[in-house]
Amino acid sequence: MKMVAPWTRFYSNSCCLCCHVRTGTILLGVWYLIINAVVLLILLSALADPYQYHFSSSELGGDFEFMDDANMYIAIAISLLMILICAMATYGAYKQHAAWIIPFFCYQIFDFALNTLVAITVLVYPNSIREYIRQLPPDFPYRDDIMSVNPTCLVLIILLFISIILTFKGYLISCVWNCYRYINGRNSSDVLVYVTSNDTTVLLPPYDDATAVNGAAKEPPPPPYVSA
Repeated sequence: MKMVAPWTRFYSNSCCLCCHVRTGTILLGVWYLIINAVVLLILLSALADPYQYHFSSSELGGDFEFMDDANMYIAIAISLLMILICAMATYGAYKQHAAWIIPFFCYQIFDFALNTLVAITVLVYPNSIREYIRQLPPDFPYRDDIMSVNPTCLVLIILLFISIILTFKGYLISCVWNCYRYINGRNSSDVLVYVTSNDTTVLLPPYDDATAVNGAAKEPPPPPYVSA
């Protein structure tokens, strides 16, 4: 006798390294949380010591500031928001609260859309790459080597690099979405569970209803449903 939950038929419960999508979402949330925490510490240190990210004209060929105060405060606010979103996703995946994962999933979609726009811009305006490289400081690492590359090859290399990033980001989006569907299905009380034998298929009632009936009859509750 085999019990099959319908929500397991339409998507995979495993992600990279053969771990569960819930575990993968927790690890992904912790990773993003660490990155944004490091960025926040850098921004706070730059705000406390503005001269730390101020470079002289002898270093960059012109007076250049890493970021002014207004942009610094905006970046700090964004970092705090990202830390909150990542913490919500990690907590939601750990405690199996599907709604807490939605903000992180929306951020992933937004980030994927931005990277797609970058790829389209590179494809439509290939000369913008060389213009951007020309604006870099003269002592920027490998600036002259990049400028010496054939423009067509440079565009193809950048498009290949962006395509790899988009593929990886799309895979992470699918992992988080599958985790959301898995938790949402597990927490749903209206999920139908089928018990299939050799030649018979029986539709079991929701587990809460079966427990209530057995409780009224003063009988021990049935064993919990376990998906195959």
